[in-house]
Amino acid sequence: MFAILKKEIQSFFASPIGYLVIALFLLLNGLFLWLFKGEFNILNYGFADLSSFFLLAPWILVFLIPAVTMRSFSDEKKQGTLELLLTKPISHLQIVLGKYFGAVVLIVLALIPTLLYVLTVYQLGKPVGNLDMGSTLGSYFGLLFLVAAYTAIGLFASTLSDNQIVAFISAVFLCFFFYIGFEGIADMTSSRFIDQLGMSSHYKSMSRGVLDTRDIVYFLSVTVLFLFFTVKRVNSEASKAIKWSMLAIVPATIFVLNAISTSVYSRFDLTSDKRYTLSDATLNIVKDADSPIVIDVFLEGEGFPSEFRRLQSETRQLLEEFSAYNSNISFKFLDPIEDDATRDRNIEQLNARGLTPMQVNVQENGKQSQAIIFPWALASYNGETVKIGLVKYKVNADQQELVTNSVQHLEYAIADGLGKLIHPKKRKVAVLKGNGEMPNQYIADFVTTLRDYYYIAPFTLDSVAVSPQKTASALNDYDLIIAAKPTEAFSEQEKFVLDQYTMQGGKSLWLIDAIAMEKDSLFNPEGKNVAIPRDLNLTDFFFKYGVRINPLLTSVKSQNIGRIALESGENESTRIQLFNWPYSPLGISATNHPISNNINLVKFDFANQIDTLKNDISKTILLKSDAPARLEGTPMEISLSFALQEPDSELFNKEAQNLAVLLEGEFTSVYHNRVKPLDLLETKDNSTPTKMIVIADGDVIKNDINRNGPLSLGFDKWTKESYGNKEFLLNAVNYLLDDDGLINIRSKEVKVAFLDQQKIADEKTKWQIINIAIPLVLLGVFGVLFYYLRRKKYAKPA
Repeated sequence: MFAILKKEIQSFFASPIGYLVIALFLLLNGLFLWLFKGEFNILNYGFADLSSFFLLAPWILVFLIPAVTMRSFSDEKKQGTLELLLTKPISHLQIVLGKYFGAVVLIVLALIPTLLYVLTVYQLGKPVGNLDMGSTLGSYFGLLFLVAAYTAIGLFASTLSDNQIVAFISAVFLCFFFYIGFEGIADMTSSRFIDQLGMSSHYKSMSRGVLDTRDIVYFLSVTVLFLFFTVKRVNSEASKAIKWSMLAIVPATIFVLNAISTSVYSRFDLTSDKRYTLSDATLNIVKDADSPIVIDVFLEGEGFPSEFRRLQSETRQLLEEFSAYNSNISFKFLDPIEDDATRDRNIEQLNARGLTPMQVNVQENGKQSQAIIFPWALASYNGETVKIGLVKYKVNADQQELVTNSVQHLEYAIADGLGKLIHPKKRKVAVLKGNGEMPNQYIADFVTTLRDYYYIAPFTLDSVAVSPQKTASALNDYDLIIAAKPTEAFSEQEKFVLDQYTMQGGKSLWLIDAIAMEKDSLFNPEGKNVAIPRDLNLTDFFFKYGVRINPLLTSVKSQNIGRIALESGENESTRIQLFNWPYSPLGISATNHPISNNINLVKFDFANQIDTLKNDISKTILLKSDAPARLEGTPMEISLSFALQEPDSELFNKEAQNLAVLLEGEFTSVYHNRVKPLDLLETKDNSTPTKMIVIADGDVIKNDINRNGPLSLGFDKWTKESYGNKEFLLNAVNYLLDDDGLINIRSKEVKVAFLDQQKIADEKTKWQIINIAIPLVLLGVFGVLFYYLRRKKYAKPA
């Protein structure tokens, strides 16, 4: 066998056709990946990975491998040497394996120069070395399995005829059909089984760095099957009787092995951030889908900038993971504006469903233009439909940052959307009323959003005085309470009922203003008002739990503050101008916590400051202001003129201030060792493990209103800016009530590596020459060296 392998390699490189075949492979790769403009161009793609190469390689190998294998048996038959070979003391299987491994070695030798691509991307990464080597290695493994299957097909095709051209065309057709043909048939029949018969779906999984035993078994099966057919063809050439039972048993055995592998399998995600490994929380959600879920993704179209092509690719690959885990999940990508005849109607229909379009910048040939995309998906299940946002917005983020945030958010966004469909609502949330809480119209958008997840109802504590036990029992039926900016003091009886609710394990979200001050109150003829402390009778309440909300106004001198819209000019020249407003600090994520990780800045208005106190409760600072900050005592006068003048830098001498705190653990009752203000049937001095979030500003939950009703929470109708208030509060509620751990996916770090565009601009020609010319030069050097050694070996002695 090894003698045949050696002979195959020597005969291939002894012919100029061998060098021509490999040279064409390297040249085509080099031109498409480094020179020609298009979706395969790595330099234009902008991301530090080799996905373009692994996407292109199968198509070039469709022609390269048949060119290498076409002569394996057809030439032997044409020259009449096959009969001689079959008389040698070597089995037919060894003959086939010798020729097979010889061809595989030749293809691997052709792939070795492509390692230059790895070096190039490594050097052009931002920073240098910003390349996922695990993913790249896994992708090369996938390519080698594809090479193994293609080569077996090509070898079989070479036994079909003594004409090399016929063998070549037959091999190209078979490789093409197995790679993409089954996928085309599957698209027409909507059959997942047929799709799994083709190589494309298996290779795509491996080409992104995920090794799945199902894919490995598939490629080995195809390889073994065609080697088996090749041996049988050789047997027939030797006039050896074919055992038809074996001809049926081997394919049947292979089919059974593949069937078993679909049930018993392992996956190895070689990517550094395990981006293609779905979390346990996600798997727990999608496993319960017992009827079809259809996901329509509208992130499709022509002229996408490279960043959004990457988001499109990541979305597709992640959905493939969902679909692989549960075959009831299917998806398709649609371009809603592809057809000019239906474009306007589609845009109108999508807008009506809340799927607003997005304008993105496209740079091509030094020119900048804009394109419209719909970064949304619609998921349908049992007659219900939910929308899934695929883009994760962030204030002042460029397109690279936008896509990075979006890719990191994808699994949570999809799993969260599917969770709404698969798992019916079961949790109950009470919105406290009766203590001057924020009116309904100002919390309408957030409450509407929560209704997609939970049952929502108002709850009033007024009846505590006359029916304390009934009130306490009714409150305990709720899993979470939300106190949205109370303005009237809580009585001791009300506090005791709330305290015992916590002792029973109830969760709570508190949005507290310790200072009475509203922005609207400044829009008077004087343009000023006085901020005064607000006594809610909750100081001891929170103090016992481990926090203190101080009646101090937090103002900030930095770019991370909100803006205020003021009129300037007189009469007809009056216009609205935007000014930085130091009393609107923007909350910044303080930790990599699931609640606040990767969210937009959260807008506060007249925020207070929170101190954390030492006790046994775990405390996590979720949001902080920017620095430098200033703390101002009350009462104090606030004037709109503060927006018109540059603040004195010397006054801003404080570090970033705490604005939102998460408390977790076993709480001690506020009324422990104190006289109880009420008699309840069951009271506790220590709670079961529970959670509480305290936010030092009630306006975080307040949505603007226009003539058509409430606006989206976080959208400023004057500045037209969107902030992360809704997402932060929704994450907070989901975290407090999340039993399956889905919210924890948000802390999963998914890294998107970019190329250094400045370095590419400066060194583009150099790297193009390296990746196009050097592989050809290496091939030439190898050819000269091979010719020299061969000539020296067979030279006649003088």
